[in-house]
Amino acid sequence: MPNRIDHVTLGAASLAQGTAAMEGALGVTLPRGGQHEAMSTHNCLAQVGNEAFLELIAIDPEAPPPGRTRWFTLDEPATQARLAERPRALCWVVRTDDLDALVARSPVPLGEILSMSRGGRSWRLTVPQDGSLAEAGLIPAFIEWSPGPHPSGGMQDLGLRLERVRLSHPDPDWLTGVLAVLEIDGLVEVAAGERALSFVLRTADGSAVTLD
Repeated sequence: MPNRIDHVTLGAASLAQGTAAMEGALGVTLPRGGQHEAMSTHNCLAQVGNEAFLELIAIDPEAPPPGRTRWFTLDEPATQARLAERPRALCWVVRTDDLDALVARSPVPLGEILSMSRGGRSWRLTVPQDGSLAEAGLIPAFIEWSPGPHPSGGMQDLGLRLERVRLSHPDPDWLTGVLAVLEIDGLVEVAAGERALSFVLRTADGSAVTLD
C-alpha cells in the first residue's frame, strides 16, 4: 500500500485550551483520546476521512516527568510560548508498511524508531531523541501500525475532513524532492516562503478552515 497521511497533530498548552479553541474554529468538541505514558502527554482525537485523524496533544499535568525529552518539541520554551497564545500545527504523520526501509533510504534523519502501544494496538513511530521536528515539522514523522483496522475507524466522526496539508519552505524544490523520495501522497501542497505548516479541514457545514 502506498504511504498515506495517517494523522495531523495540533499542540496546545492544555487540552482545555485546545478543545475550546477547536470549538470556536471547527464548531465541534474533540473527544478525549488517551495518555502516552512514555511521553507524559495526552490527546483528543477525531477522524477526518480517508482513514486519517486529527490529534490535539498537550503535556499531561498529572503524569510524572518522562524519562526522555517529549516529542513534537513540547518541552522547548519557544514552542510552549507559541502554544500559550493558541493551539498550533506541530507535525503531520505518514503511514507506511515498511518503516525500517523508509528510514534507511530517507535523505534526512528521521530519528529513532520507538515501539508504543495502547489497549490492543501497537505502533512504531519515528521520534528524534532530542524531541525535535525535521525541518520544523515540514517533513513528517512516520508510523507503522500493527495489523488490524486503522484506529480512526473507532473514533468519532464529527463531519471533519482533511483536504490538504500545506507546507511553506525557503527551498520548495528541495523539500519536494525529499518528499518524493519518501513517497508522500498527493494531499501535500508545497510553496515558497518561510518555514510554515498548516492543515486545511472542511467542517460539517462545508466551511474550509485552516489550522496553522
